[in-house]
Amino acid sequence: MSYLVLGFILLTVTLSAFAQLVLKLGVAKPSMANALESGVVDAMLTAMMSPLILIGLTMYGVAAAMWLWVLSKVDLSVAYPFVGVSFLITMGFGAFILNENVTFIRIVGTILIAGGCVLVGHSA
Repeated sequence: MSYLVLGFILLTVTLSAFAQLVLKLGVAKPSMANALESGVVDAMLTAMMSPLILIGLTMYGVAAAMWLWVLSKVDLSVAYPFVGVSFLITMGFGAFILNENVTFIRIVGTILIAGGCVLVGHSA
């Protein structure tokens, strides 16, 4: 696997993790919480008007387009395990930006996932 492809894989995974963070921030707004309690229609309308949710979805769209390029260059069985890297990034966002409780077991599990990504990357 070339460094260019590896770079795109990591960029795509990172962009997807950022999208998760932005979407979480969007649904954490009081207006979204109220809309979710009101029903599906209110939730959809509020989500469509939320800048954070729209930005998060746009980020996912860009990441998906980049992922298509990645899949054209490497086997799916090589590329997809790198999605596990997003667990590390997302856990970091949760701990450091959202002040979520990250337990020792969660850290160990996430490191094991990342280790598997490294092994798959070396096999390519």
